Amino acid sequence: TEGARLDVPDIPGTRRLLRLTGAGEARNRAHPGRTAETRAWVTAPGTDVPYGMPLPAVAPRDTDGRMPMRDFTGPLPGLVLPALRFERHAQVALLWTARDRREDWLRAGQALERTLLVATAHGVRTSILHQAMEWPDLRAAVAGARRRCSPHLLIRFGYGPEGARTPRVRTPRARPSAG
Repeated sequence: TEGARLDVPDIPGTRRLLRLTGAGEARNRAHPGRTAETRAWVTAPGTDVPYGMPLPAVAPRDTDGRMPMRDFTGPLPGLVLPALRFERHAQVALLWTARDRREDWLRAGQALERTLLVATAHGVRTSILHQAMEWPDLRAAVAGARRRCSPHLLIRFGYGPEGARTPRVRTPRARPSAG
């Protein structure tokens, strides 16, 4: 209803999208600037910072390497993220719009918000796989043979374990206006 589409690919289509996402993640890891920027979002345990991602909230690795999760830790010496066995066939959906204008970005954001809220209401966990969208050639490959398709995100759906809590920014209390 927002003017965006959410397509669920078949198993070969899912594998193709995950391969492209993995290629994007490999490029991100090989790019020192991107690695540093991503790692800057991770906060050390006990740090009282309102923004960022606490280390315990970083997603585990897939023991079989089929799911290209975002590596927020980069090549930190001595740090090994836990590994879990992920599902054999991931359930993913591609969020896209017909064009790639500012208003389409807004529509995609609104559709993403609705998708995440509906998934949460049904107890479904999600993770965002955006690595391929960061590279123009990979983003074009994600669209594939579809005409008039501007992909925005790949969303993974499932019933995994509950993640660690993340910080919330305090908002000031609104004061009633005089008058």
